[in-house]
Amino acid sequence: MIVLGIILALIGYFASISILTTIGIILVVVGAVLTILGATGRAVGGRKTFY
Repeated sequence: MIVLGIILALIGYFASISILTTIGIILVVVGAVLTILGATGRAVGGRKTFY
C-alpha cells in the first residue's frame, strides 16, 4: 500500500494531476499507520502485515 501510494504520488506530481497526488499521499499515510499497528502486535483486519 505504501509503495502504491508513493508511485501514485510521484505520477500525480510529475504529470500535474492533483487527484493522483492526493490519493497517493492518503495511501502512504494509511499504509504507514497499518504497518505501525501491525509492528506493535495489534492485528488489523486479521493481518499483522499489509503489503
